[in-house]
Amino acid sequence: MGKRVALVLAGCGVFDGSEIHEASAALVHLSRGGAEVKIFAPNIEQRDVVNHLKGSPAEEKRNVLVESARLARGNIQDLAELKASEFDAVIFPGGFGVAKNLCSWAVDGKNCTVNEHVSSTLQAFHSAKKPIGLCCISPVLAAKVFPGCEVTVGQDKNIDGRFPDAETASAIAELGCKHICKNVNESHVDKANKIVTTCAFMCKAPLHEIFDGIGTMVQEVLKLA
Repeated sequence: MGKRVALVLAGCGVFDGSEIHEASAALVHLSRGGAEVKIFAPNIEQRDVVNHLKGSPAEEKRNVLVESARLARGNIQDLAELKASEFDAVIFPGGFGVAKNLCSWAVDGKNCTVNEHVSSTLQAFHSAKKPIGLCCISPVLAAKVFPGCEVTVGQDKNIDGRFPDAETASAIAELGCKHICKNVNESHVDKANKIVTTCAFMCKAPLHEIFDGIGTMVQEVLKLA
């Protein structure tokens, strides 16, 4: 029987929700790994809405659960209904929605608050010693909720202009966590906490390399499950 994995989304679209390619890559690799997946998102209003064509704010309101349903092809549940006891692992794709809707990192950085259902979900899986997979900006959730854990968001220096958000690594370190430098096609496994992370679009890289990196994260999560 395949592993049961919960996938948590933060909307639909890189600038105000979940990064679509990351969510899709995670789902493809989970499918290839024989996992049984259920998708969740918090039933809350988005912090903002961005016109992805212009890259500018839009004067409208959207709901994170409703928007995430686009990625889930309608098959999605309120995050408040997620029970860690029913799953073997949980995975969080990235995208600005993580830093805006699942927590306030986009505004407050390391002083951010984490959505109560996101925090309780992470803590429930951690307490049950079940693996947690995170990619792109999502590792900041673990850094905030689990002081002392190890994560990667890629590199801690903007090597060749490929890591424009390298300062995130420093903020993670300031939270008392250990940042591990990794390439885009790699992931890091914090064995003590069963947290698996990969940088994905925190690196400017060809899409197939990001896809492969997410694949290593998913594979390690399934191994730990």
